[in-house]
Amino acid sequence: MRARRGVFAQRDFVRLWLAQLVSSLGSRVTRTALPIMAVLSVDSSPLALGLLGALTIAPGALVVLATGGMVDRSRKRPLLVFADLVRAAAVGSLPVAAFAGVLTMVHIYAVAAVVGAASALFHITNTAYIPALVGVAHVVQGNSVTEATEAVAEVTGPGLGGALIQIFTAPIAVALDAVSYLFSAVMLGAIRAREVPAAAGEETTSVWRDIATGFRISWRQPLVRPLMLVVTADAFFGGFFMALYMLFALTVLGLAPATIGIVISMGGVGALIGAVGSSSLVRRLGLGRALIAALALGGLGGLCIPAASGPTWSVLLLLFTHQLVGDGFHTAFAVQAVSLRQTVLPLAQLGRSNAAFSALNGLAVPLGALVAGLLGELIGTRGALWIGMGGGALAPIFLLPLRRLERMPTAAAAVPPQVAPAPPG
Repeated sequence: MRARRGVFAQRDFVRLWLAQLVSSLGSRVTRTALPIMAVLSVDSSPLALGLLGALTIAPGALVVLATGGMVDRSRKRPLLVFADLVRAAAVGSLPVAAFAGVLTMVHIYAVAAVVGAASALFHITNTAYIPALVGVAHVVQGNSVTEATEAVAEVTGPGLGGALIQIFTAPIAVALDAVSYLFSAVMLGAIRAREVPAAAGEETTSVWRDIATGFRISWRQPLVRPLMLVVTADAFFGGFFMALYMLFALTVLGLAPATIGIVISMGGVGALIGAVGSSSLVRRLGLGRALIAALALGGLGGLCIPAASGPTWSVLLLLFTHQLVGDGFHTAFAVQAVSLRQTVLPLAQLGRSNAAFSALNGLAVPLGALVAGLLGELIGTRGALWIGMGGGALAPIFLLPLRRLERMPTAAAAVPPQVAPAPPG
């Protein structure tokens, strides 16, 4: 029975999962609310929204570069709790400022930066914690559950956020996110497993050496190098989506916030299908070809965004198609790509590798968002989105060296979990 239940047979993983589920729902509300607050309350331009998108990601790149080695050498649960508490305080300041009548775009920028930095730390720590908590042999299932949970949050969170914003205003909706982070911190604090950091005995080195280690081990591993290149390219063009999608939907397509929330929630349906069907895609095509196909189809789905025009039913059909196809295949890719990294890289250096990937993402997304904002000013949001979505569709070229990889390597599967069972009683 425990074998059939897999990771859900482990109570500590269930606690980690519940923390992720609730905080992910709240995060979607804030992700929907921030640009809406900027557009409707502060009357922002495309360039200002591009800057908002950049600040959501860029600070995280600096944080993860500085903390990757610390993540490897430290217990990860306290770091996860710390990140949740920081995000709760930052997000909670928005409704306070709004009710006091002092909310400004600078405040929104600051919250985006702090939450982005804390979320980046949470992400690299959680990615290193999952194989340590469940064992490397179960990382695909653990990552599938993680992505499926994000998908469920994507289904319900944006729609809930859009409705709450339309009914109660954005500040009240954002307050719920602060509560969700506090709940997550409590659940993480309840995890009882005694963790033994994989790099606990490693001598503390300089931040620069940790940074170099993360990039070096990722670049020198031939199965990971293509992932590093494609994730960077995909992130750059994803910055176009982050910067311009909400503005495009609100001002060009004329959709209401609640409608946008429903559209975005359809991406969660696609992501859930992608998370559940990821392993099936690998069985049919082989791992390498599945990675290429998933990212290529996800990129092609993005072309539906700038193509959206005409009557409302046509616009919604194309936007729904993007959310279902784009998010579905991107999630299928993410499950296998992250699992491949966790399998072939040493646990003692996984935090630093995660930091390298997050840093590249944190540099590429804001750069793409700023370029998108400038192009939006020059040629309009639709033209800028055609460039961004078209570039994203070409990114899978970097994965061609993996096309003959048939299955997940098993050499690291014998590595034991790096946590000790909780004491009885």
